[in-house]
Amino acid sequence: MPHRFWSSEEYDERAHSLYNEGDYDGALETLKEGLALYPNAVELYVGLGYARLAREEFAWARRTFQAALDLDPTHEDAMVGLGEILLRMGEGDEALELFQAVQDMGFEDDAELMLTMGRALYREGLFARAMDIFTRMATVRPDSADAVASMGYSLHRMGDEVGASRHLRRALRMSPALHEARVYLGHLLYDRGDWENALRELECVPPSEHWDPLAVWRLIELKRSLFRVSEGDPRVRPWQDRLEELEGLEADPVNRLLAEIEARFGAGEAWPLRDESQLELFQKGERSASTAGSRVTVRTRAGAVFRGTWDEVVRQIRDAAGFSHESPAHFMRRLAERWHERYGVHIPLTDAESFLRGADGAGLYRLSIDPQSGTSPGP
Repeated sequence: MPHRFWSSEEYDERAHSLYNEGDYDGALETLKEGLALYPNAVELYVGLGYARLAREEFAWARRTFQAALDLDPTHEDAMVGLGEILLRMGEGDEALELFQAVQDMGFEDDAELMLTMGRALYREGLFARAMDIFTRMATVRPDSADAVASMGYSLHRMGDEVGASRHLRRALRMSPALHEARVYLGHLLYDRGDWENALRELECVPPSEHWDPLAVWRLIELKRSLFRVSEGDPRVRPWQDRLEELEGLEADPVNRLLAEIEARFGAGEAWPLRDESQLELFQKGERSASTAGSRVTVRTRAGAVFRGTWDEVVRQIRDAAGFSHESPAHFMRRLAERWHERYGVHIPLTDAESFLRGADGAGLYRLSIDPQSGTSPGP
C-alpha cells in the first residue's frame, strides 16, 4: 500500500513495530506524520507519548499523554503513561490516583498495564506499592511468570531474600526461559556464597541471552575457581566473547572517537589506573569544591557520557547497564565489588558522590564538576 494512503491504525502498527525494535526516533517520526493526517487519533498520541518517554523527553511526553486524555479521558494506556511521567517528575500522589483509577476501571487482568504500573513504582523505589500491584496481578493471572518474578524482585528490595528466592524459583518453574529472573537468582545465590548453584543458574542462560556483564564475569570466575578451567579453555571461550561484546556495547561513535584520541595522546591507555593507596589524595583535594547538589559530567572508559547530580548520574549509569530493577546502593556495591576483584581498587560506597569520586580517582571514570553548580565561597 502506498505510504500516503496509510490509515491511522497502520501508522500506529508501524510505529509500534519500530518502538519494539528500539528505533524510538523512527517511531517518533512515524507518529508525527500520522498525527499530521489524523489529528484526533488517540492511539497515535498515546504511542507518541511512550516514544517520548523512551527518549526521556518527560515534559513533551506529559503534554502528549494529556492531549490523548483530552480526547478520551478514560483511555487506560494514556492514564498509565501519564502516571509514569508524574512519578518521574516527583508527583507521586497524582500518579497513584491514576494507577488506582485504571484498576478501578477493571483492568486488573490486563497483564501489560499492570506490569507497566508495577515496574514504574519499582523504578522509583516504591517497592511496597509495586509489590501490591504484582500481587494483585498474580492473583488474577496465576499463570503469569512475569508477575511472580516481579514479586521476587520487590521482596528482595524489601529485605526478604528467602521470599525473593522462592518466588524467583517459582517463576522459573512456570517459565524456564525467563532469563532475567534466572540471572537475578544467580546473583542472589552468589551474594549468599552458594557458588555451585549460582553457577548452575547463570550457566542455564545462553551466552547470547546474557545482557548483564557482571553476571557473565561471575560465571567465568566461578568456572575457573570451581573447575580449575584455564583462561583459554573452550568451555569459557563463548562467555569471554560475550563479555567482550557487552563491554563494547552502546559506545557512541563520537564518544568512541574521543576515547581513541585520548588514548593516542596518553600512554596507550586513556585513563591508567591510579595506585589504590593514593585514592585518598585525589578525593580529599576535590571534595571541598562541591556539594551534594552539584551537577557533574561522567564519561566511562567505553565513551558513554552521563550528566546530572551525583545521584542522578549513578541512576543513569545503573539504567544504561540494565540494572534499573536494582536500588542505586545495591548497584554501586555490585560495581565496586567487580572493580575490586578485577583491578584491586577499593571504591567507597557511602553515597553517590563518594562512589563517583572514587571511580574517578581509580581512573575508571572521568569526572568533571559544573563550575556553576557548586556553593558560593564562605565568608
